[in-house]
Amino acid sequence: MLHLAGGGEAFRVRFTNRYGRTSLAIAAAGVAVGHRRAALTFDGAEQCTISAGEEVVADPVDLPVAAGTDLVVDLYLPRKTGLATYSHRPAEVARIADGNHVMSPAFPWSDQVEGRFYISGVDVLAPADTPIAVAFGDSWFEGVGTTTSANHRSVDFLNRRLTRGWVVNQGIAGNRLLRDGVGEHALARFDRDVLSIPALTHVLVHFGINDLGLPGMLGKPPAPADALVEGFTALADRAHRAGLKILAATIGPFAGAGPGIRTPEGLIIRREVNDWIRTTDAFDSVFDVARSVGNPHALDYIHPVLDAGDGMHLNDKGAEAMAGSVNVGDLEP
Repeated sequence: MLHLAGGGEAFRVRFTNRYGRTSLAIAAAGVAVGHRRAALTFDGAEQCTISAGEEVVADPVDLPVAAGTDLVVDLYLPRKTGLATYSHRPAEVARIADGNHVMSPAFPWSDQVEGRFYISGVDVLAPADTPIAVAFGDSWFEGVGTTTSANHRSVDFLNRRLTRGWVVNQGIAGNRLLRDGVGEHALARFDRDVLSIPALTHVLVHFGINDLGLPGMLGKPPAPADALVEGFTALADRAHRAGLKILAATIGPFAGAGPGIRTPEGLIIRREVNDWIRTTDAFDSVFDVARSVGNPHALDYIHPVLDAGDGMHLNDKGAEAMAGSVNVGDLEP
């Protein structure tokens, strides 16, 4: 299930085997938009094989789609796939069943798992002057903590506020600014996950929590403040060289997380880096997520009403508050 941020007169689906170690065979593929169905083809063929490390784009489908449309993609994988390239916390479920059910009007009883497998994006055919932004970051964009299948991610709420254009969600839960771990780190994936998006005008970034919290789970120190500042500055420079405006979020509070994640040193660095984000001229604008979702009586903590329950992620109301911290006027081209 793919919740489309924007719409157009036609669309095409992108498939990926980037992290696979063997070729990925797709024996049949189809899409459903409401009651409308269409087969997916690859250079006119119904089947395709994606080599390890490669990506393919399906042929365009001549069906109009609107922003907010749920696009259902069916794949029939005829043999074992090996290591899957997938999104592990997309706030949406995939259904898995034996056999080929592509283009079937009803799906049989199946296993259900939170994940999005082998799909890296959807392109839509929209007017050339449509302004497009990308939300480039971690779980606070991807939607961890929000209600599954409800489309209550912070990026979903932000898109509902826009009257023109939309924001593409490139958040990866667990992703870091400086080091690989869950996905390649931000500086390594910037070209692929930001600069490759057509018609892009703006990039919004939210990074830092995982650089500060996750090392503690491995008994290692958090990323130093000067390294984070250097990384954010590098992102800003690369965005500006590409002609993009960049909006930076302050690092959200996470003192309510477990002691392995929450450390006194990490919380001090968060405050120091946030002070720099609020005052630097490296960015075109700042959206102060930390203040919009923080507990005013204990600023290192998420406000109890906005906390998903783990002290580190936002619930639906928190995601809406995060989206509300963005000045939509800053997204004008």
